[in-house]
Amino acid sequence: MSKTAGNARRKFWFDPRFAIGLVLVVVAVGGVYLIVSAADRTTAVFTARSALAVGDRVEASDLVPTQVRLGGTGDLYVTPDRLPDGGLIVTRTIAAGELVPASAVGRATGTEVTSVVVELTSALAANIGPGSVVDVWSARKTDQSTFGPPTVLVDRAAVVRLVEPTGLVAGGGIRSLEILVPKGSVAAVLESIANRDAVAVVPVNEPLEK
Repeated sequence: MSKTAGNARRKFWFDPRFAIGLVLVVVAVGGVYLIVSAADRTTAVFTARSALAVGDRVEASDLVPTQVRLGGTGDLYVTPDRLPDGGLIVTRTIAAGELVPASAVGRATGTEVTSVVVELTSALAANIGPGSVVDVWSARKTDQSTFGPPTVLVDRAAVVRLVEPTGLVAGGGIRSLEILVPKGSVAAVLESIANRDAVAVVPVNEPLEK
């Protein structure tokens, strides 16, 4: 009888090492599942339906929601829940099919930027074009032939377009630009234009060639 009881006790004996191994397997499987689930997680982000130029106003119909894997970079792009009711204004050229960066657009309403055409008194750098970001420098006119020291009139203004010369000055090259200026700087820009100050632009960035 004692032999039978001893066999029963040995039958239900449990090795702790087996339990530890089982827990490690479960943890490993769970970790792999979480990693795979995180890798498969996508976010709806807007892409441009067609090429968008600086100064364009865009609404939801101009954009295409696209599911992409962004990881921790979701805040860098425009998502459907971040699109304001008044739409957006483009401040940097966006190619067709490109994800729309939050840094390349601004609110279309409010008091942010407006477009102004400035006439330059110096030649335009060859690497400046639509989508370029420039600093606008101005030297105040002191008399008919002299100017004061130049200062930055507007920093980091986006170029909307190059204004082609017409008439008698057509052969002199491009000397005017349409730029996006913060509305708080418009008065200073218009004053400089009215005073016929010397105005020049210096590129801050250079668009990549395609």
